[in-house]
Amino acid sequence: MSGAGHESFATQAAPAGAPSQVAVPDGSSFAADAPFEPLPRRALLAMRLSALLGALPLLLGAGVLLLLVGVVGGELALAHYLLLVLLLACVLPAGAWLLAGARWRRTSWRLDRDGLCIRRGLVWRSETLVPHSRVQHVDINHGPIDRRFGLAALKVHTAGTQLSAVSLDGLLRERAEALRDDLVRDSEGDAAAAQHQGDAAPPHPAAAHPDAAQPRDASPGAQRDD
Repeated sequence: MSGAGHESFATQAAPAGAPSQVAVPDGSSFAADAPFEPLPRRALLAMRLSALLGALPLLLGAGVLLLLVGVVGGELALAHYLLLVLLLACVLPAGAWLLAGARWRRTSWRLDRDGLCIRRGLVWRSETLVPHSRVQHVDINHGPIDRRFGLAALKVHTAGTQLSAVSLDGLLRERAEALRDDLVRDSEGDAAAAQHQGDAAPPHPAAAHPDAAQPRDASPGAQRDD
């Protein structure tokens, strides 16, 4: 469900004179341990339709290969060729249909105080956490199938991590937009809080009293003779 449409929001400092929202741990609007949310039901239909369309080129390629090698090359009779093509036409779409359903069931996400956490994987399960402080900007993509079902894909670009971007497909468009706004707003709050803490930090003692940091003059001319 790759998107043809594209929307991007970047985290940036608030303009001068605008009221700033500083996020603090005790005042966070996110729950400490929010439950994981599954993908919506309509995402299952979109994933299965995308999987069927993806299996179509494989089916056509296998049919052409069998035709060239088997029938033209004289290795297969026409009846056997048609039987193999019919078998592939049943197996490939069925496999794509089942894999898409398994992918839909095994994908979930949540947004809490730690950040955006995504669980997915069929055989090997993975759990990806994107902290709020790592969010640089957020994209929303929606292709023809996504637009038909009212879905969108969220892409979070991060800083200082191994993965430069983390994607979450199959979200309702309204949910993806709200999630994007929450991520951008909270990352801006973290940046404002860090800047506020830096401005409020006390100066170094040496900077506050420059004379105290310099050693006394201990030259021989300054010593008293007993």
